[in-house]
Amino acid sequence: MPADQQLSAEDSPPVGAEQPVGAEHPGGAERPAGTWPAPVRRPTGRDVARLAGVSQATVSLVFSGAEAGRRVSDATRDRVREAARSLGYRPQAAGRQLRLGRSGMIMLAVPNLQGPFFGRVLEGVHHEAGRHGLAVVVSSGWGSGTLAEAATGGRFDGLLICSPDDSQLGELPPDTPAVFLDADPGTDHARPTVELDVAGGMRAAVEHLAALGHRRIGHLRSTHAAYTFRVRQAAFEQAVRELGLDVVELGVSLNEGYAAARSVAAELLERADRPRAVVCDDDVVASGVYQAAAERGLRVPDDLSVVGMDNVAVAGLLAPPLTTVDLPGEELGRVGAAALAGLLRGEPVAPVAPLATSLVQRSSTARA
Repeated sequence: MPADQQLSAEDSPPVGAEQPVGAEHPGGAERPAGTWPAPVRRPTGRDVARLAGVSQATVSLVFSGAEAGRRVSDATRDRVREAARSLGYRPQAAGRQLRLGRSGMIMLAVPNLQGPFFGRVLEGVHHEAGRHGLAVVVSSGWGSGTLAEAATGGRFDGLLICSPDDSQLGELPPDTPAVFLDADPGTDHARPTVELDVAGGMRAAVEHLAALGHRRIGHLRSTHAAYTFRVRQAAFEQAVRELGLDVVELGVSLNEGYAAARSVAAELLERADRPRAVVCDDDVVASGVYQAAAERGLRVPDDLSVVGMDNVAVAGLLAPPLTTVDLPGEELGRVGAAALAGLLRGEPVAPVAPLATSLVQRSSTARA
């Protein structure tokens, strides 16, 4: 330590007191085998005050904001900041957030943490939230009671609620900042909703198969009550009706994942009147169709054309790569987080048009 930063004898910690910042293991001895060293203690405001020769109150003033910092002379403020820099001290945000009545955290509530589409949404939320100084906590398996508790417990500044089903739409406290993602715009007229054009995506999928000459198609549809799946179902029914197609439909629980998809796909493919093309409500279900087809000696796309929805990473890794509808999950998360940040600043949030979807044509479909 430089001479002008030496601590006086009275400042030295007594025997048995907390070790100074960066103190080595007593006597330089190596830690006993099979143990982990205790973490080095983080420097505190008290350490900075001692090194700078000022009170802890002065350190607090320097780091508490521009207005309060003006009460400290430039020379003292520079000395405190230099002491903080040399110790590696970082002021904690908790105190400032407490004064503002904020936690600095938002919650993203999704139906299923294992759903790969929600990973895309989280990526967008995380990136945008970081631009506004917000941390993100993700939760799944929530109901209306859980959301109400999160909204009123003071742990989160606001909520992002993604793809909710009807059982999860209990009434939130009116003063809770919240934004709905991939949800019914009529869910709560007092709060913003960011939609995806899933209806347009489903129509594109059906029209693509019809253009290839398929007149009989299967549909593995979600059994969940979420608005997004109701819209997909309605769009599918309208498209096949307008195109005059025959349909075989089976329900599948998306939250049960790949195994459930594979089982339902097997049921579809074992029918005597099995279709030669199938639309799936997500890409995980489509991967189950691939496996069920291979187990029955059917080749994609020669014997069976397959279209998914979501365009998650697995879509491009399947053999052959999957034709699917791209739902822009990252953009959904980004736009939703930006809207929530605006609400937290007390700003009005303008309505957002449904985010565009598109059909990504790969190698899993062929002419009938």
